[in-house]
Amino acid sequence: MSETLPEDRSDEPITVESMTSDLGDLGVDSGDTVLVHGSLSSLGWVCGGAPAVVDALLAAVGEDGTVVMPTHSPGNRDPTNMGAPPVPESWYETIREQMPPYRPDVTPTQGMGAIAECFRSYPAVRRSSHPQHSFAAWGADAEFVTGSHSLDYSLGEESPLARVYDCDGQVLFLGTTHATNTSFHLAEYRGDLDIETMSSCSAVLVDGDREWVKWEDLASDDSDFQECGDAFEREHPDAVATGRVGVGASKLIDQRRLVDFAAEWFAANRE
Repeated sequence: MSETLPEDRSDEPITVESMTSDLGDLGVDSGDTVLVHGSLSSLGWVCGGAPAVVDALLAAVGEDGTVVMPTHSPGNRDPTNMGAPPVPESWYETIREQMPPYRPDVTPTQGMGAIAECFRSYPAVRRSSHPQHSFAAWGADAEFVTGSHSLDYSLGEESPLARVYDCDGQVLFLGTTHATNTSFHLAEYRGDLDIETMSSCSAVLVDGDREWVKWEDLASDDSDFQECGDAFEREHPDAVATGRVGVGASKLIDQRRLVDFAAEWFAANRE
């Protein structure tokens, strides 16, 4: 199969070395904790693909730093909530009985992109235990970030998002935007918001046995995430560094300031 070079390609191949340099220019330093949202296709023609991007990220933060990525698997859910397309009602019980359990080393990501899917199986990467909203981490604080991810209220105070906040971490966009900025979910928990609670179900392993478990979460709404992110950047430009990694527009953002701002912004702007 032939491969077409992108029109916005760089003059030279994009390599681990060039991306490591780009990340440094953006402000990623050794010892940093960085929560990464990445789009491989946005970076241009990367020599080596997703593994090259992961290698560059690990090199940029070094052994004293920590790289974190969302590695969600939303398909492990109750069939009544499945869509695009929905499944027949006659399938419901079979799905509940036969859905394979979440296993951190085995379960693939869904909708997270090639970089996150590659990263989750990298040597020394730890992945949290949540069957739908897991995060993976590599580095000095990987166990701290992923080790105590609660089943209920999975993007709140007992989530990897809150642990990145505790580490004074940064959010890194590699060709992505605030529309998929998971840190805003933590802000939803911390804001003075009247958000309904919803029940979800997933297949998990409990003491080695598969079980279909029920858990509670907030009915999150990401429809205003981009608007909130735009407002943050207007009001706090000093908290956002912009640049390019490869040919992809990239941003490095102070997560604590972002979350604190968003908690107040949601309370003021959501009906």
